[in-house]
Amino acid sequence: MEFGNFLRILKKHRFTLILVPIFAVIITYFLVHNQPDVYSSQAKLATGIVDQTQQILGNESDPQESKVNQQFSNLIEILKSKRMLDQVSYKLIIHDLSSDKPYRKPSALLNQLNASARQHALDTYTSLYKKRQALSLFNADQNGLHKLLASMKYDDQSLLKTLLVYRVQTSDYINVQFDSEGAELSAMVVNTLCAEFVNYYTLLVKENQRKAVDFLSRLLKAKEDTLNAKMLALKQYKVKNHVLNLNEKAKSLYGQMADFETRREEVERNTHATQSAINDIDKKFDPTDRQYAEGSRIADAQKVLSTRTQLQAATDAYVQSNFDPRYKHRMDSLNGVISAQLGNLSDRYILNPLSTKKDLVDEKLTLQVQNELAKNSTGAINKELNRLNTKFDALVPHEAATQALESAITIASQEYLEILQKYNQASMVSNFSTQLRIIETAEPGTAQPSKKMLLVIISGAVSFVFCIAVLFILFFFDNSIKNAHELANRTKVPVLGYINQLKNKKIDLGAIWSNNKANGETRYLRDLIQSLRYEIETEMGENQVLLVNSIEKEAGKSFVAINLAYAYASVNKKVLVIDGNFDDPGITRFTQTSYYLEDLLPNVLDKSFVTIENKIRVIGNKGGGYSLLEIGGEQIVTDKIAALKTMFDVIIIEASALNTLNRSKEWVQFSDNILTVFEAGNNINEEYKTHIQYLKQQQGKFIGWVINLVRPENEEKS
Repeated sequence: MEFGNFLRILKKHRFTLILVPIFAVIITYFLVHNQPDVYSSQAKLATGIVDQTQQILGNESDPQESKVNQQFSNLIEILKSKRMLDQVSYKLIIHDLSSDKPYRKPSALLNQLNASARQHALDTYTSLYKKRQALSLFNADQNGLHKLLASMKYDDQSLLKTLLVYRVQTSDYINVQFDSEGAELSAMVVNTLCAEFVNYYTLLVKENQRKAVDFLSRLLKAKEDTLNAKMLALKQYKVKNHVLNLNEKAKSLYGQMADFETRREEVERNTHATQSAINDIDKKFDPTDRQYAEGSRIADAQKVLSTRTQLQAATDAYVQSNFDPRYKHRMDSLNGVISAQLGNLSDRYILNPLSTKKDLVDEKLTLQVQNELAKNSTGAINKELNRLNTKFDALVPHEAATQALESAITIASQEYLEILQKYNQASMVSNFSTQLRIIETAEPGTAQPSKKMLLVIISGAVSFVFCIAVLFILFFFDNSIKNAHELANRTKVPVLGYINQLKNKKIDLGAIWSNNKANGETRYLRDLIQSLRYEIETEMGENQVLLVNSIEKEAGKSFVAINLAYAYASVNKKVLVIDGNFDDPGITRFTQTSYYLEDLLPNVLDKSFVTIENKIRVIGNKGGGYSLLEIGGEQIVTDKIAALKTMFDVIIIEASALNTLNRSKEWVQFSDNILTVFEAGNNINEEYKTHIQYLKQQQGKFIGWVINLVRPENEEKS
């Protein structure tokens, strides 16, 4: 497929490409020239979704773009919903039913209504408008009212055809546009739709806000009651268990316990220190010296022990009174007495003068007193620590209970504050008016520029392009072979020539091959046959027998064979034409010959057949669907062909089509060369490919194609 071929197809169908757009333009003109003018009206709505000047305090954050787009989509869909359009439809039909100047010319159905029917329709439409209800098509009466709306083109589907609702780029505004044949009608539809939408949306928003405030109010009251109940439970628990301030009380007890722990550690440290010192002194005493010293001081030591017992009692009282200063004074006094008594012991000369350990004995007695005091203090401190631990442990259950109650109160308080905040926000928002409002109302507009001429031009252009598209599709999917060039490319076999298609189906061969009568296309046909004859003669060389066949019948074999015979005769060749097509003996019928293969093959050739001076001889057949070898054996046919070669310069045999199988192929073994006729316009299908492969396998006998019935527009590529 080449572009040049497509251009030739366009040239061939040039009248179609001209006439079809003309008819389309004419038809379009008559369809649109009576159409009324179009009036367009627009209104603009502000939504407040992205306009910061309309935002309520505390709600100034920028919303996400996806959420904004979703909100605008919801508003646009509500505007275009059947609920809104039904309100507009009711207003339009109510006006036309009750006014002498309707927006549109009354339809046939409206004119059929009598006075009572018109009043019933008016009352029903008015009631539905006030109640914002839709017509029920299941109700016979309301179904008829819907048909009345449709007849006036006031129904929702008719309004949607010319209604345009869109967001103005990325702004806060929505445009509503309606086109109709009346300026007032367009403005009325837009203004009514916008007003009904604003009223409906406002009512919807306020109703939702009221429900939200009521719900939050009930929820806030419930949370407040819960909080009060938990606070009361905490109060009752503290009163019942005499709990004043657990944290402060626990801190006080913990401080006292820490103080006693410190004192106990100090006393234990003193006890270990004095005991270690006493042990060291004991190691330095001789047993006899120790006995003497202790025997001399028994009386004074007993006084020291008595005073020490009193000091212990004072120490216990001092610890148990939480270190009352009064007991501290008594302890200091007793310590002074003990010191004096120990001094008296040291003043006595009761030791052996030879002894050098007097000071050690005195120091030991002092350390023993201190050790006893420390041990007595440890017991008192441990007793007091046990008492404080008992009091501290008694605080733990109260602390756990109060913490649980206080935690519950904290949670309830947070819930209450959150609900309170939402309630205040909802109450504040409900007191504001809705942000949706009409900022530009629609006015009756002027007539829009007429699109009639544009439609006429578009119809012509579209029909022209459509015709070209159809022709291109036909050309693109057309795999038929139209000329010699395409046949040679598709089969890889040379094409020796072509025969043009004649306008007149009836031709006179005598006129074609008579030099003084041939003209125009018949002269051109003769030239093509002569060219074909030359190519065949060149390919055949010294060979004499040419078999002319085809793949399918009615491809023009007979026509080619007869004309080739005339072409050879015109160059003074003696030509024999054999009609070997037993299925359709067309040459026999055309020439009306009296010589038949059925007679000549079994018998000796008639001398009269050879002596005739005519340069073209014809041997026909009687038909009947026989094959060559059924009439005569292979040797007989071979001998007859050999004899005929001696009598004629060229023998042209027309065989039946190759799809007749053996009836055509039997002639191949008796021929020198094969010329196959291909009819232009045929496709090479699988059957063709099989027969072409057979021809290529005939050991060089197949010399090529001749393509028949080539149209004049395809001859350039031949």
